[in-house]
Order: sequence, then structure tokens, then C-alpha cells
Amino acid sequence: MSKYETWRTRQYWHSVGGYLIEEFHAIKPDKAIQVHKRAIDGIIVLGIEKGRQAGEQYDFQNKDIIVVQTKKNTLGMHLMGQAYFSAKIMERFQPKSIKSVAICGSPDSEMQALCDQHNIEVIIIPESDKPDN
Repeated sequence: MSKYETWRTRQYWHSVGGYLIEEFHAIKPDKAIQVHKRAIDGIIVLGIEKGRQAGEQYDFQNKDIIVVQTKKNTLGMHLMGQAYFSAKIMERFQPKSIKSVAICGSPDSEMQALCDQHNIEVIIIPESDKPDN
């Protein structure tokens, strides 16, 4: 977990509630077929008691989930791609619904417009909001 990302993910989670799975391993690595591990910064399962766990197994079937990808910098295409494709990857777990959220440190109006077109919610959490500041 990143010291720049984790606090932002958790701050968002505190605002929405639910059960947070940090660094969820959505794709397991398999060198034999050239598959690399893909971890998602956070998956929030809505409608259940607030809690938190690290990236182990979880049954997402028929659950409402929020897929969270977080970066400390300005909203950019790297984060946008992670947010978009993380939601696509999570479809294989058959949740009831998937909301995609991109958390970043500062906005970019051009990139925001693209996110809006692809149902990616952008949350801006600047460094000045860090609890230690």
C-alpha cells in the first residue's frame, strides 16, 4: 500500500461506509500463460457492516460494489484507465452493481469530461486534506 494513496482511499471509504477490501487481487498471476497480478486499490462492498480487510478472497456475487483507484497526482489517463478497466475486470465476480471511482490529488477539466462520459466518478482529495496536516 502506498503512503500517498491509502489515506485517500480510506478517507473516501469513511464518507460512503461499507466494507473495504484494500489491494484486492482481482487477477492472480500465472507466469505459464503470461498473466500478471492486478491489484485494485480498494473495493467497497455497500450495504453491510463497516469493516476492512487486506486483498484476500471475497464473494462479490449479487453485491453492490464501488471500485476505487487512487493516485496522488492530477487526474490523468493512467488513473482513468485503471478506474475504467478495474470495473470491467470486476464484472467476472458477478456483483449486482459496480460503481467506478477515481481518486486523485487535483483536477483536470478535460479528463473529468471524459470520465463523466464513461461513468467514472472523480473525487479530488488534495494533499492538504491529509489527516496529519
